[in-house]
Amino acid sequence: MRADHASYACGAALGFLGDLATGDPRRGHPVAAFGTAALAAERLLWRDHRGAGALYTAVCAGGAAAGAALTVRAVRALGPSRAAHTALTAAATWAVLGGTTLGREARAVGAALAAGDLDAARRRLPHLCGRDPQALDERQIARAVVESVAENTSDAVVGALVWGAVAGVPGLVGFRAVNTLDAMVGHRSPRYRRFGWASARLDDLAGWPGARLTAALATLAGPDPRGAWRAWRQDGHRHPSPNAGPVEASFAGALGVRLGGTLAYGGRVEHRPVLNSGGRPVEAADIERAVRLSRRVGALALGVSVAARLAAGALRPARTGLLPAVRPGAPVRAGRAPHGARGHGLARRARSLGAPGATGGAYGQATARLSAAGRERG
Repeated sequence: MRADHASYACGAALGFLGDLATGDPRRGHPVAAFGTAALAAERLLWRDHRGAGALYTAVCAGGAAAGAALTVRAVRALGPSRAAHTALTAAATWAVLGGTTLGREARAVGAALAAGDLDAARRRLPHLCGRDPQALDERQIARAVVESVAENTSDAVVGALVWGAVAGVPGLVGFRAVNTLDAMVGHRSPRYRRFGWASARLDDLAGWPGARLTAALATLAGPDPRGAWRAWRQDGHRHPSPNAGPVEASFAGALGVRLGGTLAYGGRVEHRPVLNSGGRPVEAADIERAVRLSRRVGALALGVSVAARLAAGALRPARTGLLPAVRPGAPVRAGRAPHGARGHGLARRARSLGAPGATGGAYGQATARLSAAGRERG
């Protein structure tokens, strides 16, 4: 148990470093392959109905998480070596994280704005978000980039690390699948208003813990912790998205800028509440500050998630050690098993291993096996 958690921690750190070093490849990225498969599933399952969308979400996201769980099981079946599990975790972590590419694209827009090339900045902006760039001026483009950096720090980095800490490789892959589906179909367009409803709501649920951790870490790591906390507390709930609100508000307060306001998506104009109304308008130079804050938040999130995973691994064996020993030769009775229903199940397993006179050794083996089964999801 403890070794599994340690190998996960090592793999997550290696995957994080791999993303820092290489970012996303232009071709052959696993998330792109998932997107291609999801498009094929959409062509088969699309109906203008929430039920069809729920089936689509279950097939795509559930299939991705189940495939990851089966892969983990296959790796374990190869033997007790920790190296294979570490390598699998590193590969999955690298595949689902997108912090380096996020910063790279944001800096590309910032460089175009700094050079006075507004047309180049407009051409590059769709790489980050789905807004209509043609009607945006320099400050509006800079604001869109900072908002995208803030939101995607949660979606592309922190949220994945949180679910990896909770459920290992299936958690990493499942979260990225849900987030990708939301980006593909979680829109309020006529085609996806009903079909994408399930993907959007599931993404809201899956992203909730990561968004709060992102806001907390941005508050702690930003240049103005008090401003970040004040903006988060006062304005985070005013955003139409339950997860983007806290993140964007905390980034706005930390950087001392004003986010939100009028924007356009696919020909549809939205008037969003202003976040951190006391801040100044966003400038091109703030893009680099937002990217640096995003990097710090991602590194802190890695530390928090790895520490939580290791702590869970240290606590689980301690709890199983509280089970009372069984005297050699003493029968194990099912009437008053230790630890309630869980102990009752252990007693039944012990009898199946050792017949009516199961010994303490058999009981200990059953306890160890069941304890080993109670690890990451899948």
